[in-house]
Amino acid sequence: MNNILITGGAGFIGSNLALKLIEKGYRVTVLDNLSEQIHGENPEKSSPLYNSIKDKVTFIKGTVTDEGDWKKVLNGQDAIVHYAAETGTGQSMYELRKYTEVNIQGTAIMLDLLVNTPNQVKKVVIASSRSIYGEGKYKSRELGFVYPEHRQGSDMDKNDFDVKYPNSSELELVATDEESKIHPSSVYGITKQNQEQMVMTVCPTVGIAPVAFRYQNVYGPGQSLSNPYTGILSIFSTQIKNGNGINIFEDGKETRDFVFIDDIVDATILGLEKEEANGEIFNVGTGVATDVVTVAQTLISNYGFDTPMTITGNYRLGDIRHNYADLTKINNKLGFTPKVDFEEGIRRFTNWVNTQEVKKDNYEKSIAEMKEKGMYK
Repeated sequence: MNNILITGGAGFIGSNLALKLIEKGYRVTVLDNLSEQIHGENPEKSSPLYNSIKDKVTFIKGTVTDEGDWKKVLNGQDAIVHYAAETGTGQSMYELRKYTEVNIQGTAIMLDLLVNTPNQVKKVVIASSRSIYGEGKYKSRELGFVYPEHRQGSDMDKNDFDVKYPNSSELELVATDEESKIHPSSVYGITKQNQEQMVMTVCPTVGIAPVAFRYQNVYGPGQSLSNPYTGILSIFSTQIKNGNGINIFEDGKETRDFVFIDDIVDATILGLEKEEANGEIFNVGTGVATDVVTVAQTLISNYGFDTPMTITGNYRLGDIRHNYADLTKINNKLGFTPKVDFEEGIRRFTNWVNTQEVKKDNYEKSIAEMKEKGMYK
């Protein structure tokens, strides 16, 4: 395969993948709408992500919700990496039409064209998400492995943020493997589940190999520092750089699996190049759970700011408590092992942030939106 189409290829993950593929000798086409939420105003001039690929790829400004734009880019492509999507757990709970139109309908248009029009596409890689697991996997002393349902607002209103399961004592968090229950707790998670299932179901019917990657929390140099709806590391960094305090949801003990951008790119290229990936679904992360207080403290230490940190007890509807990846499958089948641990990744990330212009802190605006819609308590 020589010709690779990346939808959303001017975004954080897509642009990094594009540059690495070009370095390896692939010809890359990018379809991207240069969303202002990600790229800022006047992105053709001011977006570092877009400008990093501008003269190195065949770039088409367009949207995955437009069949005509798909037809402009599909001809001659050997593989598609489908990244174009609206992202943001909280925002998805009140911008349902946008999230479903872009994520689900955009994927449906792609698949409809692959099924019904001549093309030479041999593989489709879909960016799925850890969000489809909902609350993840736990071990109960009485019941064995269990998959708790979404937490109740009535519990969280009393600062009781832990997940619970009927007829069980306290639960033990374990790594989530690919066979774990799928039960997303946000509209974003539901759309990623739909994307994944459509690609994995439809592509084999026309001889196209599907591969799905369930990415954990991706971070690194280049991610948007102005988007207040997604990316806890960028949100906290922008608050710190503006001299504002950090407000931490819940009790700060909630955890995520933070995976560095270079590891995401390496895993994705393995999925493109290896036949062992065909028809398979893989977790991509580090296999390590890091709590939010640790994240904030590490950032503050690396930036050297005396930043106040407040644990608010507030929560967002749709957020999960914990999730971290079991990497056994991707290691066994593709030979993938993450190379960058959290401390090294944060060092690289904060060094990069220190070279960037300080962005306006739009965090309070995003919180006000969620409060107005009843999604922030």
